[in-house]
Amino acid sequence: MNLMPNKAVPLGSVFQALVDPTRRAVIARLARGPASTLELARPFAMSLPAFTQHMDVLERTALVRSSKEGRVRTYTIESATLKAAEDWLAGQRRVREAGGGRPERRPKPRPAGKRR
Repeated sequence: MNLMPNKAVPLGSVFQALVDPTRRAVIARLARGPASTLELARPFAMSLPAFTQHMDVLERTALVRSSKEGRVRTYTIESATLKAAEDWLAGQRRVREAGGGRPERRPKPRPAGKRR
């Protein structure tokens, strides 16, 4: 699945894709360079069809891109999507550090077991 370069993926979808530890491990591996489906799947105790579902999620959210040569599908990391997520997190960090997220401004949690 190749996405158009200017097609933005909602950040919520990106973060949702990264919730899964398998997908985070794949992203960490691809940070070192391109890899084939079989190479990426090797460390995981799951069937190849189950693993390719993870890759489909990463590709739909534009975190990875794939190319196929013969019977081998190779994946690369999509840096622009990761950068967009990093930029959003950095902005949230700046707000927090500037005092916009002070604990005294947040509602206090109710004690456990008490309901209204």
